[in-house]
Amino acid sequence: MPDTIRWTIPFGVGGGTDVWARFFTTWMSDHIQGNPTLVIDNVPGGGSINGSNLFAMRAAADGSQWIGTSASTQYPAMLQDRRVRYNYDDWTPILATPTGGVVYAQPSLGDSAEEVLSAVTNQRVKFAVQSHTGLELPVLIALDLLGADVQAVSGMRSRGEGRLAFERGEADIDFQTTSAYFSSVEPLVESGRAVPLFSLGVLNDSGEIVRDPAFPDLPTFNDVYETLHGEAPSGPAAEAYRKFFASGFTLQKLILLPSDAPADLIQEYREAAQRFVDTEAFKDAAMAQLGPYTPVVGEIVEQHLQEAMSLDDATRQWLVEWLLEQHGARI
Repeated sequence: MPDTIRWTIPFGVGGGTDVWARFFTTWMSDHIQGNPTLVIDNVPGGGSINGSNLFAMRAAADGSQWIGTSASTQYPAMLQDRRVRYNYDDWTPILATPTGGVVYAQPSLGDSAEEVLSAVTNQRVKFAVQSHTGLELPVLIALDLLGADVQAVSGMRSRGEGRLAFERGEADIDFQTTSAYFSSVEPLVESGRAVPLFSLGVLNDSGEIVRDPAFPDLPTFNDVYETLHGEAPSGPAAEAYRKFFASGFTLQKLILLPSDAPADLIQEYREAAQRFVDTEAFKDAAMAQLGPYTPVVGEIVEQHLQEAMSLDDATRQWLVEWLLEQHGARI
């Protein structure tokens, strides 16, 4: 067992992934045999691509080096970004933390989700996004599958900036992840300034999309689609939605290490995570950081990761054509 584990975080100090990693360092160290010291190495740049590339090239395979990734690391790999020099097939996951999200709209479009969804098929609506291939990608696909005519205005520096555009009336539809929804959007809903449409849901251990525990009363995108069409979504658009939803939300943040690390160490790290994730002490401490979501550990997260990252050529080609035709965006 290594005395020190160096944990590469390919983002700057104080960012979301850095705060997440620092939350987990004590829990992991306290539960791994020998209580190794976990040292965070922040290597920002390229939206996490730079640090991930360096880790892929330099990480030792002795179990003493980890990397923490997020959706902004997963998506470029799936989209075959030319800057990417890392391959998730070369890494083995220890733990993933999910998050959720909600799509909502201006009340001027309707008093209910049903009225809004009917309205957005008949008029163009604006959605302020950071990029067409960022965290909003599965939301754009979902809205397209529902028949919405969406103009995605890119260039927002954060999802918070997109929300402010919505509050100013410059955007008709918006999307926020769970923590931001509770802190900044729920007050808008309560005051009648926003109408929730659907949540993205969560993946259960069997790989099925089910209702988000943070929003048990909100239908998922799949629920809404089935209500409108009488069947589950299918085809390349539905496949793309599922893949990017899984890799961006169910696996929003991941602890990984080189796959050729000693098998007994990989097993010990996974068992260490399992020893604390189900405890009341961890759940209480994690509520502010993770929300009502239980980390996914070991073989289950490995299955989810393999399934999510396996974007076949036909689905990727559909995505390339769809982004260009619908949004004028190139991968």
